[in-house]
Amino acid sequence: MKQALSLSPRLSLEDQQHLERIIRALPLLADVTHADSSIVGYDPRGEPVVLAHAPPASVPSLHTTSLVGRRYSGDRAALLQRLLSQGRRHAVVSGALVRGAPTMQEFFPILGPSGAVIGVLQSEMAMPEHQRQRKKSGELRRAIAQFRDLVLQGRVRGAERISRLKLHDGILVIDERGVIRYISAVAENMYLRLGYMENLVNTLLSDLDTNEYICFKAMEHGECLEQRIEEQDVIWIKKVIPLLRTGSGGWFRRRGANGNGCAGALIFIEDITDEVRKEQELKIKTAMIHEIHHRVKNNLQTIAALLRMQARRSSPEVAELLRQSVSRIQSIAVVHEFLSKDESRVINMHEVFNRIMNGIVQGTLDPDKHIQLHLDGTSEFLLPSQQATSCALIVNELLQNAVEHGYAGLDQGDIWVRLGQTPDSMCIEIEDNGSGLPEGFDVERDGGLGLQIVRTLVQEDLKGRFELENGVGVRIRITFPRRQFNERKAAVS
Repeated sequence: MKQALSLSPRLSLEDQQHLERIIRALPLLADVTHADSSIVGYDPRGEPVVLAHAPPASVPSLHTTSLVGRRYSGDRAALLQRLLSQGRRHAVVSGALVRGAPTMQEFFPILGPSGAVIGVLQSEMAMPEHQRQRKKSGELRRAIAQFRDLVLQGRVRGAERISRLKLHDGILVIDERGVIRYISAVAENMYLRLGYMENLVNTLLSDLDTNEYICFKAMEHGECLEQRIEEQDVIWIKKVIPLLRTGSGGWFRRRGANGNGCAGALIFIEDITDEVRKEQELKIKTAMIHEIHHRVKNNLQTIAALLRMQARRSSPEVAELLRQSVSRIQSIAVVHEFLSKDESRVINMHEVFNRIMNGIVQGTLDPDKHIQLHLDGTSEFLLPSQQATSCALIVNELLQNAVEHGYAGLDQGDIWVRLGQTPDSMCIEIEDNGSGLPEGFDVERDGGLGLQIVRTLVQEDLKGRFELENGVGVRIRITFPRRQFNERKAAVS
């Protein structure tokens, strides 16, 4: 619900507080009545305007945008002005068009503590929904009307604690003694799953072998309450709206009320069993995937350690080849380490590249040379796991090549890794200010294993482009299509 307009300073403090209580209950009223509910009052200049609007969550709203701030003209303006100035009890406009659809619109004056009209409740319902509501049990319709009266009187407490109602919630109406006066077909099916085969109308709620504590607590305290309950193999959220006695001599007053002035309750039951089960399965699956990535990372580190041992016992040429293999394995292990800790398969490569660069500084760079590695560009370079592994290998290979070959006869220099992205593509650029490549260098003819690996990963895995510029140093630019995925840290599906 959006409330953007301040209340008129012409209202007394008590009247403003009364309207604020009604506005807090407006979303719950919209859900219970299946109608767009809005409050029309006076703005600070004394003109009628929509102060608050709550679209229903239980059925589609009639409006695509909030009504807050709307000012009416013509017949609607005249009707609202009469209600605000004269306080007519109730007005109905049948068949009015909203976005081309016929609606039933009802208007209820809001009386402040002083008895003066301080606003109007405007209720708008699609005509097909109005026809469906007319066919509902009289007990339910009277309970809903009673709740609306309580909202208008500012007597609904705790409405903001109730989560939004759903179209397929089960509904019960109970009286002050806890006797079920109405139960919807959805609620009947819910209790049927618990073994209650008979019709529960006129049954005492306390006689059921179910957890009804929240219902009686809400009635005792006279405030809306909600509780998650496990019944056998199902999980429910019970939302209880106590129906306090009004002074109008309505249905609940005729039936009497308990000592606390509560004449019954509206109960909404949401079955979240499937949702919770899927969430539990997802958590188990996520934990298993994290464990798999953790084990892969450990196994890769073990392989790297074995290769290091082998390198110490090998000739310098073989040792160098083994060292390059260890570096590649470690770059893959870094990706799996991030996957083992993160709740998604989306990885921020800015952090991965930082780890790879630190590893090169500690394990490859000659400590006597002053070569600096820099990471520039966007700090949110997000990739799915498969692309992340390929990019980790690519950056590792290119940095290793730059360090080993670009500064063979130099004592200092800088290597930059730059990250960029557009809505359609991702870009990784690696540039150094070393000695550059030999004149006439051809990637396909003269490139070593490292460059062959890079080109294969770019073309085959990333479906991207590899560009090399040779001059004062070497600049390599890699671009590839951006995959569409949810960049928020979504759980593994």
